[in-house]
Amino acid sequence: MLFYLTAIFVCQLVGEGLVTVLGLPVPGPVAGMALLFAGLMIKGSIPDDLAMVGDTLLKHLSLLFIPAGVGVMLHAALLKREIIPLSVSLVVSTLLAIAVTGLLMSWFMRGKPAFSTDGHASGEQKK
Repeated sequence: MLFYLTAIFVCQLVGEGLVTVLGLPVPGPVAGMALLFAGLMIKGSIPDDLAMVGDTLLKHLSLLFIPAGVGVMLHAALLKREIIPLSVSLVVSTLLAIAVTGLLMSWFMRGKPAFSTDGHASGEQKK
């Protein structure tokens, strides 16, 4: 289990290094996650111990939000001063994400019937 936890952290470290050296416009942990994903795709499966480590991390995910919460409390005055631009950017980015998701969904579903001949939604399991 310790081996796979170390592997996750090494992927994150390598991702940080790649982002720094290559000047990539993505966060280091995202690059590391992509490296881990590529390694798992090459392997063809997820080892049981790695799945157990991932499940444990996900079970305690709320602990990882504590630093962000402390940062919000620390910069409350700045957030209060910039509430309008922050609110507008949140609303616009949310609407944009919904629109892009809808467009991509319709693009991926082109030519596929919304309902099958028996009246069930496409892909829905019959009971």
